[in-house]
Amino acid sequence: MSARVLIADDQALVRAGFHKLLETAGIDVVGEAGDGRDAVDMARRLRPSIVLMDIRMPRLDGIEATRLLTADDEGIRVLILTTFGLDDYVYEALRAGASGFMLKDAPPEELLAAIEVVGRGDALIAPAVTRSVIEEFVRRSPGARPPAPALDGLTEREREVLALLARGLSNAEIAERLVVSETTVKTHVSAILRKLEVRDRVRAVVLAYDLGLVRPRPSS
Repeated sequence: MSARVLIADDQALVRAGFHKLLETAGIDVVGEAGDGRDAVDMARRLRPSIVLMDIRMPRLDGIEATRLLTADDEGIRVLILTTFGLDDYVYEALRAGASGFMLKDAPPEELLAAIEVVGRGDALIAPAVTRSVIEEFVRRSPGARPPAPALDGLTEREREVLALLARGLSNAEIAERLVVSETTVKTHVSAILRKLEVRDRVRAVVLAYDLGLVRPRPSS
């Protein structure tokens, strides 16, 4: 795995644990930051491909740090780490530009898989917990508007794929649903991101809800 990772967490033991896990897996850890301000400064200097970002940190929280880093448009991706599955801060982190998030108590193999997913330019929206967060996230957003002209450039099949993405389906699940190859789905997803001028699947999903293509399911 070629990812270069910066670890940002205010707890030294947590940083050490992640550092050990990543190094054992052959992942290059370029540095550790104990607060959000240091995370931004170090990321801008060291240019990691991924920042593992805690949310609650001193001086500058993970949300503001994420917003600053994604605004730089330097290709740095942020993977949020949290102890809360449906935490208000997670919704704000998605809006700030995070490419996904993981629970800190997730099994090590899930964290490593998440880094691989984000590192290759995808966004982490497949796990069930992330689906729940996206659903709750958009429920808290302003009411859905009618589909906007931004969607006019999509073909019917691309709109269909985007709607399935917004429901949290993986490429493989979309391929099975539409009875096409996974390669075809990847081609559609690439076209969707290009036409909507968004950088990853999370941004496309949020936009699908914001523009009214998909409506949140009613709370049970």
